[in-house]
Amino acid sequence: MKIVTIIGARPQIIKAAALSRAIKNSFSNQIEEVIVHTGQHYDQNMSQVFIEELGIPEPKYNLNIGSSSHGVQTARMMEGIEKILLDEKPDYLVLYGDTNSTLAGAIAAAKIHVPIAHIEAGLRSFNKSMPEEINRIMSDHASTLLFSPTPTGFNNLVKEGFSADNKNPFSADHPGIFHCGDVMYDNSLFFKTLALQQSKVLEKHDLKGKDFVLATIHRDSNTDVPERLTAIFEALLEITEMEKMEIVLPLHPRTAKLMQSNLTGEVYEKVKASGWLKLIPPVSFLDMIILESHCRLVMTDSGGVQKEAFFFKKPAIILRSETEWKEIVEVGCGLIANADKEKILTGWQHFKKTGDSLDYPDIFGDGKAAEFICQTMVQG
Repeated sequence: MKIVTIIGARPQIIKAAALSRAIKNSFSNQIEEVIVHTGQHYDQNMSQVFIEELGIPEPKYNLNIGSSSHGVQTARMMEGIEKILLDEKPDYLVLYGDTNSTLAGAIAAAKIHVPIAHIEAGLRSFNKSMPEEINRIMSDHASTLLFSPTPTGFNNLVKEGFSADNKNPFSADHPGIFHCGDVMYDNSLFFKTLALQQSKVLEKHDLKGKDFVLATIHRDSNTDVPERLTAIFEALLEITEMEKMEIVLPLHPRTAKLMQSNLTGEVYEKVKASGWLKLIPPVSFLDMIILESHCRLVMTDSGGVQKEAFFFKKPAIILRSETEWKEIVEVGCGLIANADKEKILTGWQHFKKTGDSLDYPDIFGDGKAAEFICQTMVQG
């Protein structure tokens, strides 16, 4: 069997590592994987370092699309992916998540009848103003095999008309839906030992033995709206000043580019002068694991980082108006604060009191999701 895997952004590179590892360890005689990097987000820190560090096979193709408007970017990806699919003739196109790379792959494959396996299917924020929500819905409804990381995701698919009773052989008109667990949980278990051995991020940034908060901000709904970005940074600054505790913020390129223009002058100057708000360059996945597993609390607008916080038993303040990972909120380990300064501060006080007593149930599988996905593709 031949599969073509589409990656385009840092989270997809990391997720793809789980499947590539499962193929190498258990399915090398049954599955040939061809990796395509769309170039949606491509720089040395956000792409190539991850490919090398996580042991992913080097992409056979790089479309070098880069940044542009949603329509232009998606159209150029579709053109490149279609040509590759016609040349490679795979049994499945494997897609991850909800980026423009995911959508472009889904449309290109569906139009020429290449079966699609969508990993992270069924996730819904129920907010169609998010480009990601449109991408994930469209991709799910073009797919043949849909792999959901959580029961909620599986149930969302059933509510949208997918049948839980469909049997093999599967097709786009007769798709198979599965609750398989989360490939990122697979990765977190696998890479934590390696991270402990290799990462020097705590020493590099003088964090070893310290109490600190980890924050990430990258969504355009936060970075591109001055009022929202300012409110978030005002909350971060107030927490650092009140607690005399460092907040570590690995700066996404988008955030770094827009801080000066979208923060008020006063807040921007306070950020630059702060001795407690530690702005650092983007970090590798192994470094991120160490930061997540050693911090006191996570503040993030990233869906992936919300989950990783949960994997490492850290409470999360979610800097969005909703989350696809509703289970994290339902069990009390996540709190939705949006870009609301007062809600962020309230969330901090809440977890300051309760953070050490939280329970983290097994809601993301058994760490073998990638093996299940490979076995299902081979059988299907």
